Amino acid sequence: MIKITFPDGTSREYEQGTTALEIAAGISPKLAADALAAGVNGETRDLTRPILEDAELKLYKWDDEEGRRTFWHSSSHLMAEALDALFPGIKFGIGPSIENGFYYDVDAGSRTITDADLRSIEDKMMEFARKRQSFVRRDVSKDEALATYRRKGDEYKTELIGDLNDGTITFYTNGGFTDLCRGPHLPDTEAIKAVRLTAIAGAYWRGNEKNKMLTRIYGITFPKKKLLDEYLLMLEEAKKRDHRKIGRELELFAFSTRVGQGLPLWLPRGAALRERLESFLRSLQKRSGYEQVITPHIGQKELYVVSGHYAKYGKDSFRPIYTPQENEEFLLKPMNCPHHCEIYRSKPRSYRDLPLRLAEFGTVYRYEQSGELHGLTRVRGFTQDDAHIFCRPDQLKDEFCKVIDIVLYIFRILKFEDYTAQVSLRDPSDAEKYIGSDENWERAERAIIEAAAEKGLKTTVEKGEAAFYGPKLDFMVKDAIGRKWQLGTIQVDYNLPERFELEYTGADDRRHRPVMIHRAPFGSMERFVAVLIEHTGGKFPLWLAPEQAVVLPLSGKFNDCARRVAASLNAADVRCAIDERNETIGKRIRENELKRIPYLLIVGEKEEQSGTVAVRRSGEGDRGAMSISDFADMIRAEADEETAAREMY
Repeated sequence: MIKITFPDGTSREYEQGTTALEIAAGISPKLAADALAAGVNGETRDLTRPILEDAELKLYKWDDEEGRRTFWHSSSHLMAEALDALFPGIKFGIGPSIENGFYYDVDAGSRTITDADLRSIEDKMMEFARKRQSFVRRDVSKDEALATYRRKGDEYKTELIGDLNDGTITFYTNGGFTDLCRGPHLPDTEAIKAVRLTAIAGAYWRGNEKNKMLTRIYGITFPKKKLLDEYLLMLEEAKKRDHRKIGRELELFAFSTRVGQGLPLWLPRGAALRERLESFLRSLQKRSGYEQVITPHIGQKELYVVSGHYAKYGKDSFRPIYTPQENEEFLLKPMNCPHHCEIYRSKPRSYRDLPLRLAEFGTVYRYEQSGELHGLTRVRGFTQDDAHIFCRPDQLKDEFCKVIDIVLYIFRILKFEDYTAQVSLRDPSDAEKYIGSDENWERAERAIIEAAAEKGLKTTVEKGEAAFYGPKLDFMVKDAIGRKWQLGTIQVDYNLPERFELEYTGADDRRHRPVMIHRAPFGSMERFVAVLIEHTGGKFPLWLAPEQAVVLPLSGKFNDCARRVAASLNAADVRCAIDERNETIGKRIRENELKRIPYLLIVGEKEEQSGTVAVRRSGEGDRGAMSISDFADMIRAEADEETAAREMY
């Protein structure tokens, strides 16, 4: 017999080899019908896999991330089966679940899979799904796995198997299709009720530009057609909110092939918006005891060797910069933290100096693959709202909690109201991915978990998502249309202080090692602005909008009046533009509303004589006539109301 413990703390005994699906059916038929996967001692498994030891058991449904991942990973195998039937001889790379759906990288040989093929692939998938095909797991030896794919002439799976250890290899079969896979999968295909293949793209095998370009087919599936319909509506709304489209329309940023891929150019309106965000955070940091620093855009290679970034990120960095001096080698900086460690080292420190909070809007550079670049969300040069706190171990939790306060405060101001905190831990089975001792990792992980609990955060735990030098707390935010973004991160690091030999003199007059907290509430300015654009649809809060108002003269003879109005408002700290184009007033109103300018001020003969403006709120219509000073007072009051939470910090 084995003892199964449930999430509520209760436990029951079952015969060894009982499956999670059998346990669910014993509790209720509906639970068994809704369950998609099982968590067995923290590992996500097939519902049909026998449980051989005492275990803590959790059943994952559609509403659970682990359930959706299993659903979509199984769907990628269903798509592969359909592709295998429609394109005989096709070869398969990898087919994982992703945040929304799944993809499979395939090599169709001399044939080309196009958008025109997607509907027939969908039809074939649903044909197989309705047959209620079981997903059958089988352990295989490495020799058998290699022989299977060598017979098929599939060099991609053969290469993957070469990296695996004997005794850890499994095949899954659904219908007539068998794939190399570690799972987990659904019990069968019956739960898959709706499918939409969403895109085709190119992807280099294993992300290496030297390898063959494969065809990547993206898709998503649902247990109900209604959920698919809702998702498609969300996609339409997402197209309208695409930050690349709105960025062009509002003249916020641009890209130039001459400057280089993934290197954004901030236009005047975008630079002004970004500067207001930076000013907001600078003010907040100043009140919170941070000191501003500035570091170079490059550093000697040795700096990043000491920090460990060269070993872990070297392949993702730009190539080294060689100077005329022999053996002198620089890198574009991939991270700000090594530079801040050197600032700490610039003079002796005492326990009385701590915590030391160093902040910088520091630009860093990573060589992202060209196929991975995407507007402002994935670039090669970006500015982090970075800060590093050097503190004593006894100060760690309090400092960590204060950073959580800053992050949550920013979310309140910008109306990111739906979020969770992800505790990102190391993967104990992949020790080579990390630096530092087990003791340091355990202390750092414990500090994060305790701080998150103390602040009452809703948390999830993800193993394998830690930074190479320490665990972290990542904030996952849902935007206005329900998409999830990672915004803001706080990391605990015992390892870089050791690598840089950072010290302070304690009250006992001995040398001690500080602990380091890395934090970036925005993450990067580029990505944060992109998310903010899509969250607001470009309709920024009044305090942040590039222009708060635009003056529209009824005709050319009122241009001078419009200029006087704009000058008065700008002098009163109201950001105001003029649109004196030779177009109809109706057209100019429509076009300025499309620019998401909050207030439109119309001036004609009556307004010129009375010293007033006719006020329109974009999207709402007329607000009536107001004096210029009254309008300025109204704008300031509205902006102050939006940022009233600043006084709550």
